[in-house]
Amino acid sequence: MTNITLCGGSGTRLWPISRTLMPKQFVKLFNDSSLFQLSLERNSKLCDGQLIVSNTEQYFLALDQLEELNSSQKSKIENPTFLLEPIGRNTAPAIALACFALEEESVVLVTPSDHLIKDEKAYTKAVKRARDLAEKGFLVTFGIEPQYPETGFGYIEAIGEDVKSFKEKPDLKTAKGYLEKNEKRKTKNESRFLWNSGMFCFRAKTFLSELEKHAPEIFEASKKAFENAVKDKNGPMRIKHEDMAAIPEESIDYAVMERSHIVKVVPCDIGWSDLGSFDALYDELPKDENGNTLNDDHVSLESKNNLVIGSDRTVATVDVEDLIIVDTADALLISRKGRSQNVKKIVNELKRKGSVLPAVHLTAHRPWGTYTVLEDTPGYKIKRIVVKPGKRLSLQKHFHRSEHWIVVSGTATVTVGNETKLIRPNESTYIKMGEVHRLTNEGKIPVVLIEAQVGEYTGEDDIVRLDDDFSRN
Repeated sequence: MTNITLCGGSGTRLWPISRTLMPKQFVKLFNDSSLFQLSLERNSKLCDGQLIVSNTEQYFLALDQLEELNSSQKSKIENPTFLLEPIGRNTAPAIALACFALEEESVVLVTPSDHLIKDEKAYTKAVKRARDLAEKGFLVTFGIEPQYPETGFGYIEAIGEDVKSFKEKPDLKTAKGYLEKNEKRKTKNESRFLWNSGMFCFRAKTFLSELEKHAPEIFEASKKAFENAVKDKNGPMRIKHEDMAAIPEESIDYAVMERSHIVKVVPCDIGWSDLGSFDALYDELPKDENGNTLNDDHVSLESKNNLVIGSDRTVATVDVEDLIIVDTADALLISRKGRSQNVKKIVNELKRKGSVLPAVHLTAHRPWGTYTVLEDTPGYKIKRIVVKPGKRLSLQKHFHRSEHWIVVSGTATVTVGNETKLIRPNESTYIKMGEVHRLTNEGKIPVVLIEAQVGEYTGEDDIVRLDDDFSRN
């Protein structure tokens, strides 16, 4: 069985800790592990192959966290396959592209990378049952026993393992009605309502056959996109932008599951959460005797039942209750508990104003390392750059800024124009506007440098890449 891990999503509901270029599945929320790492670790015990569908921008984050997972000796994810989407087109195309990449008889377990599952014993039992049904030719979904009337999930109406209908995200009255009907059930032959988890199991050929039957335009466009994909021998499969854009955008539920007549559901109680809001996150984090989430940087006085997530600063609360306080280096969120679903509206307002805050933290991850913006003022920007051993920046130039590089630690090999030289700690170099340049770390320790940009425009899109090890545009 192959685990198809879906890595898309922008994580706007957990802003500001989650951003487009650092979505929630990669944020280390649980014992210094990310949801992505926990998902791979959990499913590697049940599957003998991994196919990770990722946004191009998030590919290197996934690689870094995969490397961390393998080096931690918690588990070993051997030779995962990556399929990279230049833009997202929802789950139906993502799963279709992944299935085209596999043998048609392959049984696949499709899992989002940003879900928390606490009862692995019950999860293993559910997956084994789903696999049995998939091998018999069914499309299988996982239905979660509802714990409360949630309005943020779709529901599955089922009798045993037979799916009667799929329900849209309900209003509160309807959701309460679903749970009341569950409680009044007297026999197993009566309908019950389950949360739709967004996890699936089926043979690759079964899904593709049903997709071709019920959503032929998605099937044909996905097939063409896969056939035209750039398939590196030892690297990821890359879907071309124009082919991805031509695929209709649709979820697997709308495209296939709600239309197919061969759908089964495995009801399960696996300690599942999609962590779709800060309220959901609060429920899953350890707390002190006053109901505040544990945080070494939180000083509390007469404060109860608060979610407090801090960065490098002390957060002090006095006589407050039921708040969500999320403090990052460049943004502070304060909300009442029970209202955190509205965070998405804040993100939309920031986007409307042209802010970069929804997209990136002050520290941004790149395939060669990281950079942290220390100061950003009209006319100049100062960064701290860390380049990993054996990595190098793209060969590039800028039209609107000059740069000064000062090495703090490590030894950098710097090419400016036709000259290449070593820059050691406390040494520097100057790159004039328009000059071609590159930095390489040929050593065994990270190179750390301070970059001062000076110019009328210092945006990240003022980069012309002439050569790049990571196939970025």
